[in-house]
Amino acid sequence: MSEHILFLTGKLAEKQLHRILEKMQPEFTYTVHQLGLKVAALMTTDMVARRLHDTFGADRIILPGRCRGDIEALSRHFNNLPVMRGPEELKDLPQYFGQKAHSYDLSQYRVKIFAEITDAPNLSVGEVLERARYYQHNGADVIDLGCLPSTPFLHMEELIQALKSTGFLVSIDSLEDQDLLRGGKAGADYLLSLHESSLWIADEVASTPILIPKLHEDLASLDRAIKGMQDRGRAFIVDPILDPIHFGFTQSLVRYQAVRSQHPDVEMMMGVGNITELTHADTVGMNALLLGICSELDINHILATEVSRHACRAIKEADVARRIMFAAKQHGTLPKHIHPGLLTVHEPSPFPYTLPEIQELAGEIKDPSFRIQTSNEGLHIFNRDGLHSAADPFALYPKLQVEKDGGHAFYLGVELARAEIAWQLGKRFTQDQALAWGCATDLAEATVDLHTFKPAGTTLQKP
Repeated sequence: MSEHILFLTGKLAEKQLHRILEKMQPEFTYTVHQLGLKVAALMTTDMVARRLHDTFGADRIILPGRCRGDIEALSRHFNNLPVMRGPEELKDLPQYFGQKAHSYDLSQYRVKIFAEITDAPNLSVGEVLERARYYQHNGADVIDLGCLPSTPFLHMEELIQALKSTGFLVSIDSLEDQDLLRGGKAGADYLLSLHESSLWIADEVASTPILIPKLHEDLASLDRAIKGMQDRGRAFIVDPILDPIHFGFTQSLVRYQAVRSQHPDVEMMMGVGNITELTHADTVGMNALLLGICSELDINHILATEVSRHACRAIKEADVARRIMFAAKQHGTLPKHIHPGLLTVHEPSPFPYTLPEIQELAGEIKDPSFRIQTSNEGLHIFNRDGLHSAADPFALYPKLQVEKDGGHAFYLGVELARAEIAWQLGKRFTQDQALAWGCATDLAEATVDLHTFKPAGTTLQKP
């Protein structure tokens, strides 16, 4: 027997919910029931418990996406009938049911992120530990201490021991043999980087070396270094070196492919910072592409940096990208509709409602409260007194009659500014909610607690 679902809604959304469900032609049967309130978003679980006296033989209940309250308590009220929130926008209902059928586990990944502290010799132990904790919070697995040319690194051993005692994995990054030897003897887990003439360091320490060509692009020397470590029976990682754009980038990708073809089972590393740091473009797309390449070539280590301000989220972006790419590879699917974290500026469906649909909704509004929505055509604000549309929020101000209401004017200014940004970029706008920027900001980690009620905003609070 097919599942029977009870959809609860408000008066304004009832017709649209019917139309969407009819168009979906779902495999389940359903009942749409409106609880006698106009706006579905104002529904609470307590209200549902008081007003819903018949569950219509449903196998589960779908609440509006912004319904606040304890849904577990509501489920118990209805004899443990499953209760869940639907999508925030009705137009997302088809996608909601598709996502429920294809959920992805993003707790898994294979790529290990080495986060480099490029100026470690100039930082105190406390400063290094603080930055290490920040990188670890954003997804780093290994803290890489970068040595600087012609700069003494007198407290290298102290830094390594402090990081190790705090539970971090540590690598030392230098082209100087003595730096690498000191780092290995101090307990570094990895050495960046050895080549065929410096393999002797690996004989002196237990650290895992990252192998590079002795001369740039010299894959023959890299092959000899690989053989040398294999003869020793030691673990190692191979880095053919990723070059910046217009300085050998494409050819370096060919090298990675050649090394993988020649050595199908070796561990490999890619220094993605040579692209993210040295290209003035948003790094989130670069990380998505680079981690996709790593996924295809089974490259399970990357070296990432956050030196340039435009790359200040590079490690967090790489963390999200590696999880998405792993899930896509495991499921044999494209890296689409898995997680929105890499969609920082644009979205697949920014405008859920068309202008005619907004006009229809506006015609049903009978109260003075303003609603703001966006469509392909621009910004739309409406209440019982009418609908106004514009591309520039300033064009709307004379029509809103809020000159004598400072708090209301301020609120509408903030919301219309958000709506304008969303409309210009192609992002989803939801009134009374901050714009979602994916992993580009820490706001991505904040989630709305629908178990509690939203307090009145400062514009509504009495002085």
